Amino acid sequence: MGYYLGYGNGMVIFAVVLSVLMTLISYYSGDKIALSSAGAREIKKEDNPYVYRMTENLCITAGTPTPKVYIIDSPALNAFATGRDPQHASIALTTGIIQALQNEELEGVIAHELSHIKNFDIRLMTIVVVLVGSIAIISNWFFRAQYFMGGRRNNDRGGGQIAGIIMIVGFVLLMLSPVIAELIKLAISRKREYLADASGSLLTRYPEGLARALEKISQSNTPLQTASAATAHLFISNPFKGKSFLNMFSTHPPIEDRIKKLRGMA
Repeated sequence: MGYYLGYGNGMVIFAVVLSVLMTLISYYSGDKIALSSAGAREIKKEDNPYVYRMTENLCITAGTPTPKVYIIDSPALNAFATGRDPQHASIALTTGIIQALQNEELEGVIAHELSHIKNFDIRLMTIVVVLVGSIAIISNWFFRAQYFMGGRRNNDRGGGQIAGIIMIVGFVLLMLSPVIAELIKLAISRKREYLADASGSLLTRYPEGLARALEKISQSNTPLQTASAATAHLFISNPFKGKSFLNMFSTHPPIEDRIKKLRGMA
């Protein structure tokens, strides 16, 4: 692109700096951004001993550091974990899920989220999301640059043919790359949900607890208002309830299938 548009190496340097900056922000501050966007507030042991001690006990069993615990003031039944590694991790629970679930059910949900942390799923999905977003940006940028500046080098010999070829390549990238990248992201996210279900059940030694929790979550039709498409993959269940366009590209496998697999472990 730099050669074709006449910008030389300046565009390459700009792209490298931008990509490094985006990656560093996502890696080191992505958890804070996700928690802030979800409206989560950190709690201490004295604020909610029940939830905090349950998390502590599960971490002792798993042999991992206790993450920071956050609460989201929402009637929706959901939870998520974030953080690049067990030493820099956080879990967030909605007030709705704390009130609706019984002890062993909530324990199953927290064990599921702690498994995401222990399995480094958040780090993996952060990298995947950054790469998917980069592919979409690059393909869109490429196509727009050809559209608005395609004639810049057309005076050169063969410039018109080269411009036409690059325009076709850019159009194909624009159409296919983001779709393929998004499908890869969804496939990875769904597999890691199954893994967290299994790992969480091994941690509690009671898969029925998480299975019953997922049943209650699936029966709740209250969406999480603070969720977005960028953070949806973090939650234990798709935060966009009801029939919507967003459900066509859900980052989560069907809850019925997850429940069936959990009960097959018992």
